[in-house]
Amino acid sequence: MSAASIAPRPRPASPSTRLDLDTARSILREAAAAGRSSLLEPEGLALLRAAGIRTPTSMFLPLGTGDELDAIATAGLGTGPVPGTAGGHVAERVVVKVVAEEIVHKTEAGGVAFVAAKPAAIRSAIDAMREQLEGQAELRGFLVSELVAHDPGLAGELLVTLRWTPDFGPIVAVGAGGIHAELLAHDLRPGRELAIVSTASTEPREIAAALRAATVVRLATEPQRGRAPLLPMPALVDTVSRLHELGRRCMPGELLELELNPMAVSDGELVALDVLVRLATSQATAPRPARPADAIRRIDRLLAPRSIAIVGVSSGENIGRTILRNILRDGFDPAAITIVKPGASQIDGCRCVPDLASLAGPVADPVDLLIVAVAASAATELVCDAIERDAAESIIVIPGGFEETAAGAGHATRIREALDRARQRPHGGPVINGANCMGVRSGPGRYDTLFIPDAKLAAPTGRPAAPLAIVAQSGAFAISRLSRLEGIDPRYVITVGNQLDLTIGDHLEHLVPDPEVRVVGVYVEGFAPLDGLRFLRAARAIADRGGVVILYRGGRTPAGASASASHTAAIAGDAVVTSALARSAGVVVAETLEDFDDLVSTFVRLDGRRPAGTRLGAVTNAGFECVAIGDSGGGLRIGPFDDATTATLAGILEHRGLAGVIEVHNPVDLTPMADDATFADVANAVLDSPSVDIGLIGNVPFTIVMRTLPSEGLEEPGSVAARLIALWRRSTKPWVAVVDAGPRYDPLVRTLAAAGIPTFRTADAAMRTLASVVAHLGPRV
Repeated sequence: MSAASIAPRPRPASPSTRLDLDTARSILREAAAAGRSSLLEPEGLALLRAAGIRTPTSMFLPLGTGDELDAIATAGLGTGPVPGTAGGHVAERVVVKVVAEEIVHKTEAGGVAFVAAKPAAIRSAIDAMREQLEGQAELRGFLVSELVAHDPGLAGELLVTLRWTPDFGPIVAVGAGGIHAELLAHDLRPGRELAIVSTASTEPREIAAALRAATVVRLATEPQRGRAPLLPMPALVDTVSRLHELGRRCMPGELLELELNPMAVSDGELVALDVLVRLATSQATAPRPARPADAIRRIDRLLAPRSIAIVGVSSGENIGRTILRNILRDGFDPAAITIVKPGASQIDGCRCVPDLASLAGPVADPVDLLIVAVAASAATELVCDAIERDAAESIIVIPGGFEETAAGAGHATRIREALDRARQRPHGGPVINGANCMGVRSGPGRYDTLFIPDAKLAAPTGRPAAPLAIVAQSGAFAISRLSRLEGIDPRYVITVGNQLDLTIGDHLEHLVPDPEVRVVGVYVEGFAPLDGLRFLRAARAIADRGGVVILYRGGRTPAGASASASHTAAIAGDAVVTSALARSAGVVVAETLEDFDDLVSTFVRLDGRRPAGTRLGAVTNAGFECVAIGDSGGGLRIGPFDDATTATLAGILEHRGLAGVIEVHNPVDLTPMADDATFADVANAVLDSPSVDIGLIGNVPFTIVMRTLPSEGLEEPGSVAARLIALWRRSTKPWVAVVDAGPRYDPLVRTLAAAGIPTFRTADAAMRTLASVVAHLGPRV
């Protein structure tokens, strides 16, 4: 490498100039051909210039530069504007940086110096670095750059990164930059530390809105107490768009990550002061081959089969027998169930056949659903046989042992290869759910493979199914949610396990047109390659038709951070990226398991009750709860009641002899003196108020003048529970109840919840959930 080889390219004449793809690929491929996994900084700066991104005026001084230093330094710095760079004045000070592939964080290694723009000072800095660093790394030379004037404060330095992610493809992240990038990101509120934009799922018109999610972006691009914006938003959007294009054209085959830290805000423009580029050392995992349209439509047969076959049913007790009993319990026709079991004629009234050949026969139609509940070693042969025979439209593979171990990976490979062959035939092969899953509970399909007996997990109640689908990578997660969501029967519970074939994205995509599914709860630990994009598109489509997707993302440690040299991997782990992109697609992201349960339960119970605005009306009989409601306002507005409501409330209190004790304001603090009737009448008046869009009714149930225990007539007419249930049935506004008390008052909670009222145990949990409801279902502003 020579100094001339990295001379700055002319800057594009206008921001609309396209990526110089030939130059960019030449830089990347030359480094890859040399066996390197990253670019040297001079090469990285040249790559940025090829993308039309500004860099400082700089010159590379190869190792061994001596007498030429004066000429090279003078030619590269301080001689007037250099197109494509931030130069344009005689430099008084310069930055000297070591160039070595092994030294990534140069400041920490002592590889950065700020010196006078004079040959003697530059030479002294280079000599000092050589003495300190030679022997620690292979030094390639030194980069001498102009010192770009900028404010090094929070809004003056940005971290901007283009990164390939296996879930979503290329993404661009923007956050606080400089040496404190990680500390600032960790200390800022979750969701505000970074703006993350997907090159594939974010429309160009949406980029600016997505960038405003980051606190530092708003600090830089918006006025602050009379200070004009440091950076026009279009300048940042332009940089992100250029990185989008670079990622779209060069990832993942040639480029994995490009980090700019810091990117300085200088005179209203962005200048990349430092760049780290990681090359693709091997081909990134490709998405799975596309299925024929007929194959993906077979999810209908999976969720609503007309016929079922089961392999793995014992004459005694085992998983397969429990699955059979659960299917029969849910009302599936025994005559449409076949058990593959040699030596038996029938089990529990269902016919048996000795093998798959007998199941399909030479002319019989494929069974709609084949359930395989035997060990992985036996399951592989059975599943491959079923695929080759076109014996089933869909298959659920229950056992684990497929991809959790090296030996299991071979089983999975055999099945995928059989599927690939089948999808070249006219039938197109089945769809497969699993492996390592608990299968499906389907209300419309009248079957349940979750293999948990009724004594351990409540069976469906028989009431109309809730407008809810749970799609989970973990079966244990799904059944735990079912147990906690007492009284709610989801339309579907789908556990996908290893996603050997069908993925989270497949199932969500299939649910998009189903008007009976308006709430989807999703648990994911990791997407199949690029399936995160399908998830985002399907989630956005569900939100656009008035539904809601609620996501809990497991595996929250920053993936690969310990093995990565970049700040971005430490800050923007897989979970952070997923959450940010999901929010931008209209997904409600749950931060805790408890929040997930609260959100799912509340959105289901409030189905059909949309808030007209953000104005909260609250009633409680405890002062501390009024304070908690005020402290947890979030996106809710707690303002005064209108005059008519105030008069109505005053009249109720006067009639009950409480006017001199209780003052009318929002929230209403009824104190423990309010009895069942007073409490319910006030709640009625608040929810009827035209100045209230959404309500919170908090009951701290210890008062002796209110019937809140079974021994006091909890469910009798006139009790506070009976009155609140009547209010729920009459009112069309969204509201929730809070019972802040211990286990003795569980019957009160169960009574309210059984009537469909969203009921919480603390006011702050209720307020967090209501804020999400209003943000998602409220009017768009």
